[in-house]
Amino acid sequence: MEFKILLPTEILIETSVKKIIAEAENGYFTLLPNHIDCVTALVPGILTFFTSLTSDSDKQSIAVDGGILVKCDRQVWLSTRNAVSSKDLNSLRQTVDEEFKRLDEQQKKARCAIARLEATILRQFMALEKGV
Repeated sequence: MEFKILLPTEILIETSVKKIIAEAENGYFTLLPNHIDCVTALVPGILTFFTSLTSDSDKQSIAVDGGILVKCDRQVWLSTRNAVSSKDLNSLRQTVDEEFKRLDEQQKKARCAIARLEATILRQFMALEKGV
């Protein structure tokens, strides 16, 4: 399969792979070359891919900040806001725990604040309508 990891500003990885292991909302899954075409949302975590099925030395892991994974025929694309590559699996796990999940919490707080502002604006418009 031809695998690309797309960031907003660059193509992080473009390589041939034999197997991909990733995590979606409903758990881990594996993609192999004859897997059915699919689209899935990934959660922040560790994505692992293999350039060979015969050796673990051809295994690479990347921390991804969620994203959308698309498999179409022999092409696989992952579009994500952020991804970090490292040889040390522990540092990747730490990156996911500290950085990506922290960013998700900040985004939730921002969405909540925006929802409160929108609700306030709607209440003020309704008050104006009643006053007219």
